[in-house]
Amino acid sequence: MNEPLVAIRGLTVAFNGVPALRGIDVDVGKGEAVGLVGESGSGKSVTWLAALGLLPATARVAGSVTLGGEELLGAAPARLDDVRGGRIAMIFQDPASALNPVHRIGKQITEALRLHRGLTGAAARAEAIRLLEQVGIPDPRRRIDIYPHEMSGGQNQRLMIAMALAGQPELLIADEPTTALDATIQAQILDLLRRLRAETGMALVLISHDLGVVADMCDRVGVMYAGRIVEEAAADDIFAHPAHPYTAGLLAALPDMDGPRRRLEAIPGFVPEPWAMPPGCAFAPRCDRATDACAAAMPAARDVTARHTATRHTAACLHPRVREFAL
Repeated sequence: MNEPLVAIRGLTVAFNGVPALRGIDVDVGKGEAVGLVGESGSGKSVTWLAALGLLPATARVAGSVTLGGEELLGAAPARLDDVRGGRIAMIFQDPASALNPVHRIGKQITEALRLHRGLTGAAARAEAIRLLEQVGIPDPRRRIDIYPHEMSGGQNQRLMIAMALAGQPELLIADEPTTALDATIQAQILDLLRRLRAETGMALVLISHDLGVVADMCDRVGVMYAGRIVEEAAADDIFAHPAHPYTAGLLAALPDMDGPRRRLEAIPGFVPEPWAMPPGCAFAPRCDRATDACAAAMPAARDVTARHTATRHTAACLHPRVREFAL
């Protein structure tokens, strides 16, 4: 990949001395779609909240986050205000709680247009109507003057996307964008994100529990567990040939779309609490491939790329499931 749009290196986060992220490295290229998957509490959302300076003051954040070569960690608040919503936008899991219930939706969109594009008055209103139309809100000229509670959950999610697009971002971070939506509306929101990427050329980070959604939407996938990225590869490669036992366990728990019925295989045990992390590999107590060496030290990411594969495949495991023809 060429020079990344966003490069995260050695990102760590601790709350009251308890580590939540334990060294995150991830790149997002221009126009690329990157998925982050993993169980709740693995650190997917915290990674990007930390990168954008949105964590509370009690969080201790270290490492490096660069946007086009510019360091964001420790940047002045005024500079971060320009970046957030401008070059990088984020849509959150629950649009109803992210929107202001006492302001009409038009005011909320035009505020973003004023802050990031300098539009005011009739020009801002006309652009807000265009954005509502772009994301598929019916009758946008009338609906621009209603309140969020007068819209459905799927329409509020579309509204959040319109607000994110107001700053013409280079990167959109979608944090569980289809949570609590029915299957039909989920498909519409995902189709909308796919179309907007094609129209604008923006990059996308998709945070999701839904492996099927990530497989369909993303070019590259990072699998997170206990505050680390334990596997990273091209989407096709990671779903066809998982190398880390945790990734293999997640896929084994999914039902097959065709073929004979089989019993789903659950991963034994539970995700460790951040304040009670086991020594060495955090997944070792749940892993059927673990040895004494796994508890001795935290395994570093190693290259398990197969010879015929163009995209690098890494896994933080001492005993990865490596294909015979891998390097």
